[in-house]
Amino acid sequence: MDNYLLIPFLPLAAFFVNILFGKTLIRDKSHWVSLFAVVCSWVIAVMTLFEVIGGRTVNRDLYTWIVSGDFRVSVGFLIDQLTAVMLIVVTTVSSLVHIYSIGYMHGDKGYYRFFAYLSLFTFSMLMLVMANNFLQLYFGWEAVGLCSYFLIGFWYEKKSASDAGKKAFIVNRFGDFGFGLGVIMIFLTFGTLHYAPVFGSVNGIVGKTVDFLGLQVDLPTLIALLLFCGAVGKSAQLPLHVWLPDAMEGPTPVSALIHAATMVTAGVFLVARCNPIFVLSPPAMNVVALVGAVTALFAGTIALVQNDIKRIVAYSTVSQLGYMFLACGVGAFSAGIFHLYTHAFFKALLFLGAGSVMHAMAGELDIQKMGGLKKHMPLTYWTFLLASLSISGVPGFAGFFSKDEILWRAYASGPLGHLLYAIGALTALLTAFYSFRIIFVAFHGKFRGTHEQEHHLHESPKIMTVPLLILAAGALAAGWVGIPPLLGGGEHFAEFLAPVVGHAKGEGTHAEEWATMITAVILGLGGIAAAAFVYLRKSTLADTVAGRFSFIYRLLWNKYYVDELYDTIIVRPTFWVAKNVIVGVTDGKIIEGIVNGVPRFIGTLSSWLRNIQTGMVHQYAAVMALGAFVVIAIVLFW
Repeated sequence: MDNYLLIPFLPLAAFFVNILFGKTLIRDKSHWVSLFAVVCSWVIAVMTLFEVIGGRTVNRDLYTWIVSGDFRVSVGFLIDQLTAVMLIVVTTVSSLVHIYSIGYMHGDKGYYRFFAYLSLFTFSMLMLVMANNFLQLYFGWEAVGLCSYFLIGFWYEKKSASDAGKKAFIVNRFGDFGFGLGVIMIFLTFGTLHYAPVFGSVNGIVGKTVDFLGLQVDLPTLIALLLFCGAVGKSAQLPLHVWLPDAMEGPTPVSALIHAATMVTAGVFLVARCNPIFVLSPPAMNVVALVGAVTALFAGTIALVQNDIKRIVAYSTVSQLGYMFLACGVGAFSAGIFHLYTHAFFKALLFLGAGSVMHAMAGELDIQKMGGLKKHMPLTYWTFLLASLSISGVPGFAGFFSKDEILWRAYASGPLGHLLYAIGALTALLTAFYSFRIIFVAFHGKFRGTHEQEHHLHESPKIMTVPLLILAAGALAAGWVGIPPLLGGGEHFAEFLAPVVGHAKGEGTHAEEWATMITAVILGLGGIAAAAFVYLRKSTLADTVAGRFSFIYRLLWNKYYVDELYDTIIVRPTFWVAKNVIVGVTDGKIIEGIVNGVPRFIGTLSSWLRNIQTGMVHQYAAVMALGAFVVIAIVLFW
């Protein structure tokens, strides 16, 4: 298992090679460096998974990183069941995105830079999930945020792309500030930042309180909620969700890698990794579950009316991340990670399928300007359809097993769980509807684009469609490792993760489990049927409903005006303070006053002193006599 050290460091080496030599020596062959590194990492990750299945885990410090008094942190690696799952997710999706990007980014002037950033992101994400202490976790956390800034704003000459990169970076600072405070609280409480001693002694803080902003707050609750602040930002949950839809300005492979399958799931991973802390605080668990459930429904309603194909899938990502937090909040951490695992396949497939459509449509994103693409792009259509069936929870597909596991665990968790189940089931209906809205509007019917676009319609090259086919297999079969006992399975996935995240708590009968499962399936199939009726049978019905319920339509179209609200209460006041106080007063009056005022005063004083130098001896003698008189007077009267 010692080869696990190569998993993160091979992509790091690829980054340095590409960023240093990609522009001059390697040029359009830079993808081979990054692809070789990430595929080797994937092979080693698979080998590591089998060793973990065999019962071997590792918790090893590589070298001492920081020593300052009692503060001591190492660069170290923890390879356990949770890490093994995340390694497979990250390296698998990253490898396929690298392959896909060869075709998608072909001819781009920043080709070498793109693959360098992909390698750096992969390294950062791997360091995050392999860390054995909170400071290294925080390092990886901030590094993936930096890489997302690079990749979202990759086409930096495009203002919307550069603005989206800044938005993602700034919004995440709010959540990461809370996360940073949580890490500090952990050190102050336990005297260490390493997982093993923290989680081993965490029961000792039960019942303890701490003075926080003048209030006595339960210590486990405070630590858990501060950590959750970081998860809310990174995983785009309410109220810090606004950055992720705008992040679609980056190249589509970036959306698949960072904003669907890996980086945005870091928050879910954090909560699952820190489950020993979260389970000590029922209020914190309720907050996690409620934020997840509300976000899932909130994002699902917005996706109903959007026309940008990538933004629809982006809001779908926000919604599915809500499902994962819902699972973690009711104590079903393994169900949350199971959905993270299956989601990586079908959501990456949706994003790359959207990229394939854009490739054929010369960058067009509006599904209302598409139509009839099925006959021109059969491979893209069928793979996109499989991903949509999976995310809709159709029985047999990966999404069915993981999503229904979450809904059942929510229902079985108690009275609040019944409400959470209702929200999750309603979200399943919306998910199926908007997913198949894309299918029926973009791939069926008549083509509604320009004649030139129709003339150039074609299937994407094999370098792009082969990853789609591989991901389609995952969207179909990835969930088979977690078939519940009710359907004849053995819950192998949950049992595999149990040593790290424990077993889900909650009670319920087989009849209730069947009922929740059948209800969710009926709602999912109902959403598909409703989308077929609205967009295939009654094509004018959507416009009629939008016109009749214009207020609700505008509210959803404008994403509940959250961006406008933030612009009013945060962005504009910040710019006003920056312009009128920081620049106008602090910089313009105080700093500039000192910097320019002192030389101006010296110049004025010098001009006045020059007038004294008259060259007349009797005037000098009079001044000297006056000075002597003043000195004598001071001595006599002091």
